[in-house]
Amino acid sequence: MDHAPFDFTETSHSDLVSGRSPWGGEARRPQSQPFDDSFKVDVAIVGGGITGALTAQVLTAMGLSVCVIDRERPGLGSTSASTAMLEWEIDAPLGELAGYYGFERAAAIYRRSHAAVSGLATLMASLRVDCAFRPRPTLYIAGEEQAPDSLIEEMLLRERAGLPGRFLPAAELAERFSISRAGAIHSPGSAEADPLCMAWGLLHWAAAHGARLVDATATAFHEEGGRVTIETDTPHVIEARHAVLATGYVMPGFIMPEIHKIASSWAVATAPQAPDALWPERALIWEASEPYLYLRTTADNRIVIGGEDEAIDDPALRDSKLPAKAEALREKLRRLWPAAEPALSHAWCGAFGETEDGLPLIGRVPGTQNLFAAYGYGGNGITFSYMAAQMAGAFARGDWRDWFDDFALDRPSPG
Repeated sequence: MDHAPFDFTETSHSDLVSGRSPWGGEARRPQSQPFDDSFKVDVAIVGGGITGALTAQVLTAMGLSVCVIDRERPGLGSTSASTAMLEWEIDAPLGELAGYYGFERAAAIYRRSHAAVSGLATLMASLRVDCAFRPRPTLYIAGEEQAPDSLIEEMLLRERAGLPGRFLPAAELAERFSISRAGAIHSPGSAEADPLCMAWGLLHWAAAHGARLVDATATAFHEEGGRVTIETDTPHVIEARHAVLATGYVMPGFIMPEIHKIASSWAVATAPQAPDALWPERALIWEASEPYLYLRTTADNRIVIGGEDEAIDDPALRDSKLPAKAEALREKLRRLWPAAEPALSHAWCGAFGETEDGLPLIGRVPGTQNLFAAYGYGGNGITFSYMAAQMAGAFARGDWRDWFDDFALDRPSPG
């Protein structure tokens, strides 16, 4: 079966992210191997960002032969734009998700997301990936003019689902965190990391255990006889039993579902703060507001604040808004946490994919047998990347489970 050519060449890293983020430090970027002949593998992964890196680690650990093909430097696309707030709480609150799919199904999705962050923590510890991975609680705060009622209702649903956390009324929130809002949900079980160091560390591990990293552009693929052949911009091809599309927000030639949209987000990082100028527990803070607002700290005591999301998929327009968005984010930081030193060291923006129901698009590409894709992560990028890697492993084993349909690429609109 022949499929439409990939259109990856239409989008580059500069279309996905611009500005400068604080990630990577002194970490060593993994090096590609020469691509001087055609070859066969069990699984070919297209994309060397965090999703491709996690998938490569999982599949290599299964004993499969794996290659990762990326036409640009791995990790320097959407991964470098991530704020790496590794939350189990999904963009769509549990109450909203239950309205779409019923309480039991929504609660099961939330529990799997919680388990994913726990699994990611275990993986980082076992592999000793040096990526500033730190467990963190989350603080889901009311908007500036918001009453606490919706947060109280959300917490009651979470308790019913067996999820951890508790509601903090305004007085307790002010006493414990010095934040003046009508209330918040405080939940354990999330984490933070340096996303670029994580992706590179995983690729180093996979390469050390036999995975092949290839610098080339995938241009087309053909599925026949239970195998996928990937054509490239070289004279050589890659033949695989399975192919995984993990290309972030560089979209392939097949048509994405209507529930998926490309949007833009902006973020800034401050200069390092005095440790006593940071909030208690270094919680991941996110605000129940439109547009979305979120804050975290870093290993070197910076504050990262992001959001100001807009439904923009034009890179030039997105980039032109960076100065004004950076100033708006700094002003929001001043109002929420006046103790911060507001001098900025980094400002960046990037594209991200979101869906109507806040859930990712992970699974078999419709109309194919051996092609798997992972897109549409919204604000839960790396959490869903971990889930995508685990699902890709099951896909390669032929171990399909009913709940995978929750993330199906061709699922209907929840509306």
